[in-house]
Order: sequence, then structure tokens, then C-alpha cells
Amino acid sequence: MSALLVTAAPTDHHAPAGPLRLGPVTPETYRAFLASRSGAHGPSFLQVPAWARVKDGWQHQLIGWGPESGTLTGVALVLLRPFPGTRKYFAYLPEGPVADWADPDVDGWLGPLLGHLRASGAFAVRIGPTPAYRRWHAPTVKAGTGPGRRLSDVLADEVDPLGTLVADRLRARGWRRCGGESEDGADAQPRHVFQVPLTGRTPDDLWTGLNQEWRRNVRKARKSGVEITVGSAADLPEFYRLLRVTEERDGFRLGRSLAYYERQYAVLNAEHPGRMKLYLARHEGEVLAAHTMITVGGRVWYQTGASADHRREVRPSNALQWRMMLDAQALGADVYDLRGVPSTLDPGDRAHGLLRWKLGTGGQVVETLGEWETPMQGTANQALYRAFQAYLARR
Repeated sequence: MSALLVTAAPTDHHAPAGPLRLGPVTPETYRAFLASRSGAHGPSFLQVPAWARVKDGWQHQLIGWGPESGTLTGVALVLLRPFPGTRKYFAYLPEGPVADWADPDVDGWLGPLLGHLRASGAFAVRIGPTPAYRRWHAPTVKAGTGPGRRLSDVLADEVDPLGTLVADRLRARGWRRCGGESEDGADAQPRHVFQVPLTGRTPDDLWTGLNQEWRRNVRKARKSGVEITVGSAADLPEFYRLLRVTEERDGFRLGRSLAYYERQYAVLNAEHPGRMKLYLARHEGEVLAAHTMITVGGRVWYQTGASADHRREVRPSNALQWRMMLDAQALGADVYDLRGVPSTLDPGDRAHGLLRWKLGTGGQVVETLGEWETPMQGTANQALYRAFQAYLARR
């Protein structure tokens, strides 16, 4: 832990008297800590050092902490967005910090972390605690589908006691859940995600886990001659062209440029070769669908998907996802994460189609704790925070 530069004493009345070293760490030290925490509950790709270089317009810090004995116990990639006309920052830890949320002495590191960020000029902090809150298995979600129905109307198969405990701890310390307790929240990252567990499963297990429609569509793609390949940076313009087609068809805009995806691909793979891959589905020589995949430790994410408007009957997207699931399993991943899903269970809602499609993989809907915010102490910080909230509301 020699890379830790700042010694921070606990900064609130909950914190213990024991000393804690907290401060900037080198990317090498940071990555070594992440490597020690791989697995199904390992770090998000949004907390790897390279992600700071993906986010244009943000400054950043890599922070680590631990006892004076020298062993790191937690790290955080902090993105800093300057407030115009000031030297103050909004501090954002997407799906972080990477820490032991089960530690009963959360204040022992969370207090010093806030103190460090306040000293760095942060007027407010947003975090994304990593414990899950609730889980619904695919059959449960399917059985609960109906007009006007939402996930909150269906009894969860699992409630994570750690997630409940962390939420209670944050509320008790004045943190506010973004969007309040509304089901969809106001988070920058999806509150509900869809995950396929891979631990201990064979390709045959994954195949039988697909529903009948998915198996039929994968077979149809294979019979129609759909070919799946792993592309390169040179294929990103074609991916982006299909993404724009998809946005127009499905009525959404991610607001990202081709340069964004080119930068993401370059910096993630420079940090760890193969971290980001681009999968292509071709039929009769034409690329009909393209999906991106990101790997960190024992977790694999399907990040962004794009497809053409024509020849959809050959099911290129199903073929892509099946290949990506198989590759994730072959890598030894513990979980394949298909990222966000809506909370609506109403088949009449347009958004429900995305959930229905992902349900076919046989995984589970996971409700995360969502994102939480707190303003820093001080009248000026409180005023900046209110102004920042008004700005977000206008957006």
C-alpha cells in the first residue's frame, strides 16, 4: 500500500478511533486490488481505471484505503464534473466504491472518503453501492406479467439481507436515494438488470435454460446461415450505423458518438487486451447485428446491441447472444449480465419487449440498490447542490 499518499482520520461521529490511510493510488496498485476481488460480486467495468479515459469532460481520482499496516481494503474511481464558474465538483462513483459493504464499520472508510472528496472540492457525492436488493427468477416474472403490472407487484424470489442493511445504513446517515423510492428511480445506471448465472453450468445447461422460443430462434439463425465473428476497431463504424438504425426504430437515443465507442474500445483494450469485444452477425455477407461485450474478472456484460431493420426473421441477435453466453462460460465467468431492463410487466408497454426478450435466456431480474447522493456540509455546498439538482431536472 505504499502508493497511498494521504493519511485520513475519520471525519464523522460514527467513525472509530482507529487510524486509516486513504488517498490517491497508482493505476497499477488499483488494478491489483481489483484482480483480488474477481467473481460474481467483483467490480463493475465502470470502476476500472480505464473508464476515466472513456468519460470525456470529467476529471478523475483513483483512491484507495486501508489500515496503516499497508493492505488495501477498498478503492474507488471518482469522476469529477466541475460546476461552471466555480472550483467545485460533483463527485460520481459509478457502481462503486469497490469495498466490503458487509463491514459493520462502514463509517470507518465511508466517512474518511467523504472527507477526502470534500477537501478535493466536491459539493456533492453520488455512489452506486454494489450489493443487490431483490431477485426475481424468469418463471416468476413471466407468471407475474399482466396489464398494469410492475415488478414491485410480484413477490421476489430472494431478498438480499445485505442490500437491505446497506440501504438502512445510508438512510440513517442522510444519504438520499436518487429518484426517491420510485421503482425506476433517477439513476444514471440501470436500477434493474438481467443476469444469467454461469457458475457450475455447462453449455448444455445454458441451452436447456433458454426458453423454447429462444432455442427455436437460435436454431433458425444457424439453419439460415447466420455467421458470428468477433470484429475489430475497424468494424465500429458499421456497429454505430446499425445503432442509429436501432435508436430510430425503437424510439430512444443514447446520445453517444462514434468517437465515444472508438475511445471506449481503445482504452479498455489497452488496459487489458480483450476487455471489450465487438461481436458481428453476418448473413449472406451483410452485417445484420452487432453487440459489444465487456469482461472484468469473473463478470461479463452485454453492453450495447444494434441490429438492422431488414431480414430480422433470420434472428441474428439471438445468435449473437447465444455465442456471447457460450464465450462468457468458456472464459470461466460467474455471471453474464445483460444490463438494464424496465420494471414494467405490462405486455402493452413498448418497453416490456426488452424484458421479455431477455427473460428468454432463463436468468433473473436483479434489483440493485440504485444510486445514492449526499451534499457536503456547508451552506455554499448545499446551494450548489440545489442548483445542480435543478439543472438535472431541466435536462
